[in-house]
Amino acid sequence: MIVLGGAALIGGAGAAFLSFGRHASGEPVSTRSFDWKAADFRAGGTAGLPVELPPPIFRSQPQCVASLAKTLGPCHTSDVPVRKDVTEGVAGLPARLSLRIVEAETCKPIENADVEIWHVNAKGVYSGQAARMCNAAEATAQAQSFLRGRQITDADGIVSFLSIYPGWYSGRTVHIHLRILVGGQELLITQLLFDDALSDIIFAGHPDYRERSGRDTMNGDDGVFSAREAASYIFDVEKLEGGVLQASYTIGVKNSG
Repeated sequence: MIVLGGAALIGGAGAAFLSFGRHASGEPVSTRSFDWKAADFRAGGTAGLPVELPPPIFRSQPQCVASLAKTLGPCHTSDVPVRKDVTEGVAGLPARLSLRIVEAETCKPIENADVEIWHVNAKGVYSGQAARMCNAAEATAQAQSFLRGRQITDADGIVSFLSIYPGWYSGRTVHIHLRILVGGQELLITQLLFDDALSDIIFAGHPDYRERSGRDTMNGDDGVFSAREAASYIFDVEKLEGGVLQASYTIGVKNSG
């Protein structure tokens, strides 16, 4: 089964999904009813994953509009390595993050785009030498570069990172950061979100996340996205065999040529 942002493709019987939006402060946006449990997913990170995972599935008719530009933020670092697995062994629910980069005007895939991602670990901490707010009093994290990486898109405009489901920190909804360059030109800095209902399942029951309670920010009251914006920037998700989460999204960019 594949849960789309705003809709669902159901690949088996007995699964019911609801989609609705709520824009009041502090409430979820585009909440769905998942038939998943935290126990359905692996723990411990990407160690021991199958060498090959099934190819990601993207919407057959993507909305090829320019994705929302957002700030680079204080937790970005330089000299990010090109790599597929960005975890450096950190624990968490293993997730493959697949991104398809296309021209906004034509939906044509963009080959050789440089796509960078970064996000927090299960405890809500960024790695690297960044602003104090990103990992204050976390000397080990400051000396590492976990959950940061770059890849170059293939002929179909696709990159896939092996990562973990992001944790949360106060004042922000669950998110990942993205930066896209083509030919050395920065075309887009943006962020993508996860469904609040899915985050609730994981944070309440998954062993790598459940010790942290009190998440204070949902998609509907995030300080970076408005509620209206947030509903359009939520990953499509699928639960792969073996308990790996597949998260996919098509990103439209302008002025690629």
